[in-house]
Order: sequence, then structure tokens, then C-alpha cells
Amino acid sequence: MADPIPRQSVPDHVFERLREEILTGSYRPGDALPSQRALAADLGVNMSTVREALGRLEQLRLVEVRHGNATRVLDWRRSGGLESLVLPQGGGEALGDLFEARRLLLVESARLAAERREEEQARALAELARAVADAGPDSRTALLADWAFMAALVESAHNLVFQLVMNSVRELYLPRAEAFAALVSGLEELAPLYVRAAEAVAARDGGAAAGAIGLLTSAQQARLGG
Repeated sequence: MADPIPRQSVPDHVFERLREEILTGSYRPGDALPSQRALAADLGVNMSTVREALGRLEQLRLVEVRHGNATRVLDWRRSGGLESLVLPQGGGEALGDLFEARRLLLVESARLAAERREEEQARALAELARAVADAGPDSRTALLADWAFMAALVESAHNLVFQLVMNSVRELYLPRAEAFAALVSGLEELAPLYVRAAEAVAARDGGAAAGAIGLLTSAQQARLGG
């Protein structure tokens, strides 16, 4: 472990540091973490802060805390969920995988939405597609409009698991939205695809809806370098 933790937001810093070390392989599955006393001394924090951080890691299924025994690192690829990830702002496997999964999820959601959407949902998608087109050069406004459209699309698919996955993606994505401004770069080229997808959902044309979203999300993924 490196330098002591700064005093601001101490529990968050401890949690983030340990999580990053687990996800990057500094601690491997099956490894024992140092004792709570050793971690506290190494990081310059108190024992309650370490316990809080370990509790959060356990909730994410990154470690197994056994009272009286060593805390063991779990194989997070098998035990963890989306909420355990830290998205790298400079790219990387996790980022590429996330946006590949996003594309596949949204394409199938578009197909299902065309079959299952309610009339109000079809109208909302049309309005949200126009909002994307009206977002202009402000990347944050455009990113939020893109998110609102995609979230409404998934909701219109009426698949509970898709909805829960989208909720997890939201927690990863929205706090760092500015890092993904490339998603909406060249918005004037992308905007017609939102409209085309919304129109296809309204017309209950699943193939056309999936095709439009496929083109849109593939173009977005390419803009991110994926």
C-alpha cells in the first residue's frame, strides 16, 4: 500500500483504494487482505473506517469477511455485479465490454419495445428523440437526452431484467457522463437515427427499430474507440 489516505472523505477513499487494488489484480482471488489493524496503520486511518470499507466491499461481493479469520478476496468476475466496476476514463477492457453490452441490450430492447410498448410510451419516445435533436452542442445536455431516450426504450420493452441491468448501468455511467462526450459527437449525424427508431417502435416494426438502434449504438461505440 502507498501513502496514507487524505483526511477528506476518509471511508470513501479507503473503499475506493481497496476496490481498485482488487479489480486491477493487486489482490488476486483467494488472497488474504492484511488484518484490519494492519490496514488501518498502513493507511493512517482508524479501525472503524477500515471496517466500513470492508463492509462495502463485502456488499459488492468482492471480499468475504469471516470474523476471526482473514478477509479473503473473491473472484469478482464470478461473484460481483456491474456495481463493482470502476470505469476507466481512458478506455480499457471494462469500458469496451460495457458499451458492447449496452449495444446488444438496446438493440433487443428496441425489438421488444415495438411489440410491447404502450401508446403513451411511443409518444414519449418520439418526444425524447426530438429532445436529442434539440440538444445542440452542449455535450452534457446531449448525453442526458441520449440517456433519457435509451432508458425509455428499455422501459418500453417491459422486461424486468433488462430494466434492472439498465439501472446498474446508470449508476456506472451518469456520475461520469462527461467522460463519454464522444457518444454524442457529430450529433447532427446521429439524431435522425433516434427519430427513425422512435417511429419504428410506434409503427410496431421490430426489425426497423432494432436496425436503427443497432446503427446508432454501433456509431456511438466507434466514437468511443470501441
